[in-house]
Amino acid sequence: MEGYPQIPMERTGKILRKSIHTFLQNYQYFTTTSLILAFPFSASFLLSQALSPSSPLLPTIQNRLRSLFDASGFPPSSEFFTILNLKLSQTLASSILVLPFTLSFLLMAKASIIQALNHHKHHLQPSYSSFLSVYNPILLTQICNFFVVLSSNATCFFLLSFAFTCLESFGYSSSPSSILFLSATGAVFYSIILAHTLIVCNLALVSSGMDKRGGSIAILKACVLIKGRTATALALALPANMALAAVEALFQYRVVRAYYAADRSFSSMALEWVFIAHLYSIVIVIDTIVTCVFFKSCKIACGLLDQEERYSFQIGIEGTDLSHTVEAVKILQEDIP
Repeated sequence: MEGYPQIPMERTGKILRKSIHTFLQNYQYFTTTSLILAFPFSASFLLSQALSPSSPLLPTIQNRLRSLFDASGFPPSSEFFTILNLKLSQTLASSILVLPFTLSFLLMAKASIIQALNHHKHHLQPSYSSFLSVYNPILLTQICNFFVVLSSNATCFFLLSFAFTCLESFGYSSSPSSILFLSATGAVFYSIILAHTLIVCNLALVSSGMDKRGGSIAILKACVLIKGRTATALALALPANMALAAVEALFQYRVVRAYYAADRSFSSMALEWVFIAHLYSIVIVIDTIVTCVFFKSCKIACGLLDQEERYSFQIGIEGTDLSHTVEAVKILQEDIP
């Protein structure tokens, strides 16, 4: 973590432990307010995963992407680009179907969590005006995030197109081993870029809600805060993404497969859909809490929290570890003139 002070609270395990403790400490609020707000998005997103293969949007998006890949000089025989075309098409079709729920219920759920965790005021009953002051910057940042993700994908495709053009100019385009190697390298490169982009976007949403400043300013601040802490951010994002993928797979296995097999009643499938959407909402809530805790740990490392927040958060995340408590006191003493 070059250029920033390394502090023990940035360890992944302690941030996760603090996040779970925060969730359980405020269990009633998170499972009544935040979870209920996130539930419509979760239910619609899971349903879109089942509807997108039969949606008329999917073949349209697939054909457009295939034309784009062909015009960019990507080899049509590459299995990587065939899979990428399918996955991107499904993701875009699903995102378009749930876009109204994303901009409304999902962002309202995140706003309620950020508002509850901001400045440790869990006991205060949030007002409508204060909720809007958190939601509006988050909405603006989410719109900017769409363009950031789009730009990241466009950059990756440009670099991959340039690489395949160079391969063709050197006369290796007919070599299957060369195409396979470059495709595998491109897959790893694309995954790394996309993972970093999504982490920055999630951190920017929390930053905009905490500081009530949305848009590109929040994204730039997230880029600064995450510098030197990418490994921690990736380690924190991995469990949440695996849990979300597991819940999606459970929905495909228990509901979608049963629907096409027609071996169960509609009411039982609907009940399971509701239960799985509830699980998906819980993961979203916990993931947002983890991002908030990580955001505050980054601000402490950069010296951006005030003395009261820094002290209370340092003690909370370190628990009963006396050595780290002493370190928190030392930080406060150094800041006091």
